[in-house]
Amino acid sequence: MMTSLPIEFLKWFQTMKVSWSEIMVYRLNFLLMVIGPMLVLFFIKYNVWSSIYQGTPGQEINGYTFAEMISYHLWFMIVSMLSMAYSGEDLAEDIRLGRISSYLIYPFNFWQFNTARFFSIECIQIGIALITLGISFLGFGHILGKLDLPAFCAGFGISILVGFFWFTIQYTTGLLAFWFEETWTFRVLFQIIAHFLSGAIIPLDFYPSWLVDILEYSPFPTLAYIPVKIFLGSYEEPLKAAFILLFWIVVSTCIAAWVWKRGLKLYTAAGM
Repeated sequence: MMTSLPIEFLKWFQTMKVSWSEIMVYRLNFLLMVIGPMLVLFFIKYNVWSSIYQGTPGQEINGYTFAEMISYHLWFMIVSMLSMAYSGEDLAEDIRLGRISSYLIYPFNFWQFNTARFFSIECIQIGIALITLGISFLGFGHILGKLDLPAFCAGFGISILVGFFWFTIQYTTGLLAFWFEETWTFRVLFQIIAHFLSGAIIPLDFYPSWLVDILEYSPFPTLAYIPVKIFLGSYEEPLKAAFILLFWIVVSTCIAAWVWKRGLKLYTAAGM
């Protein structure tokens, strides 16, 4: 058992190194893909909320001043960078083209390979998010205020869990390539639903209370609203949020395992 642990670790590490090499071949493309959409979305939100508040510093909308609203969306940008890097597009292509056959005979299975790939991307994302956070404090420090270290650590931990949840969802939708030629529609559909129900577009404080009550134990608030509130130091139950998110990670992982087993029964290695 003890001798197998270093070998297992080496397999994971080597897979992550290969993934890092692939990502770093097109560094600019990767950075633009990760940072570009988040920055564009943030500045769109900044201009929209500037128009809504019309430059009135003390005005409050649902308990949010302009500075608090911009701070909310700045932290959401950081959460997004930490959690939404992995895409199941390559996974679906591997299935369609029959490239997963090699994983059926290798000692490192398909789930392990993609999980290791997720971890490699997440390591890069953490660096990008920290650099972006530092730049944000230089440009918007007067809005963000002081950084609360315990709140930051709790928010960082939740954001990593959010990233793993997104990975399991992307992995599961990618596996639908066993049945469908294109899976991007399922991925985009879930992202749209999640953005509306997670507080990514506007805080959940703007939503009807009955809807927020329904969403309380769903994974959606933990994808944006709760991590942002934790970073802001205004959420008092981070452990509860972590357990809810862990529950949904287990559920989505079990669904992914079930879909994989069902899909393999249909797999014919077409495209090899």
